[in-house]
Amino acid sequence: MPEVRQTVRPRWVFRLPGGGPDGVLRRRGGVLERLVHVGGEPVVVRVAQPGREEVLFGARAADRDTAVEAIDRMRFALGVDDDLRPFHDRFRRDPLIGVSVRNRPWLRIRRRPDPFEALAWAITEQLIDFPRAVAIQRRIVFRLGRTCAATGLRDLPAAARVAGTAPALLQSFDLSAGRSLALRRAANEVATGRADLRAPDHERAWRRLRAIPGIGRWTIEMLGLHGQGRYDLVPAGDLNLLKLVGRLATGSPHARATEDEVRAFFAPYEEWGGLAAMHAGGAVRAREDVYTPSPGRNSFVRARAASGGVRTSRLAAIQFP
Repeated sequence: MPEVRQTVRPRWVFRLPGGGPDGVLRRRGGVLERLVHVGGEPVVVRVAQPGREEVLFGARAADRDTAVEAIDRMRFALGVDDDLRPFHDRFRRDPLIGVSVRNRPWLRIRRRPDPFEALAWAITEQLIDFPRAVAIQRRIVFRLGRTCAATGLRDLPAAARVAGTAPALLQSFDLSAGRSLALRRAANEVATGRADLRAPDHERAWRRLRAIPGIGRWTIEMLGLHGQGRYDLVPAGDLNLLKLVGRLATGSPHARATEDEVRAFFAPYEEWGGLAAMHAGGAVRAREDVYTPSPGRNSFVRARAASGGVRTSRLAAIQFP
């Protein structure tokens, strides 16, 4: 199998994040590991950051093009190529998020290498608390997902696999009947190509998805933000944002804004609304090293980035068995 390695110089301050709560993205020491499927082909991608100025990617696949595509997807998921300087220059003195912007310049929206993952997880997280949603996601990955025997890594199931799953099985994972049907129908739209989540015209796929009962505006916002690189979308149903905007508008710690009020509040941030909302969510909570918004309706999940540099050598950091 050909092995592809790339050394990437981040376009803005970057810190390698930790693993994900669903168990798919794994961090061991200073190395991130993720099983990615490209056209049905499994590819293990490893990422290390030996210094501030470079990030190392390695992948092994059946052919070079597949390995390169897998690395490209992980680069997108980590946002290593995103130039956030315009955002920082514009909002580093902002009265609400300026402190967070200055103190955490590396903060990025955590994305998924496949937009279907963001869509599926958004559907599982509707109207329930985040720990319960994570438990459902882990069951889906364990029962329906794809596995790499050599590494033990798991990937989410393909859209076609979810579309062909009986609603009763999905309900046995603690997913409600309505969300089980919505997930299957959305997966079918993606699997058949009627909803092309990778097409440049995002709105066309969104319209098809919105026609499915149980998929609303918040689900589309989570898909765009975490699966399609849309920094302008604000997850307005996040409970912390509803509390924040309600408190700022009324002065009452018990006030709750509406989703439309949250969207209007972040409208001045224009194309950076989603990133501004993440900084705002972090600015009003206990200080952490890094904040990442969950793909979750009821909370922002705070994940710490591991401190210190990678101690392994540049080559050993991404060695394959």
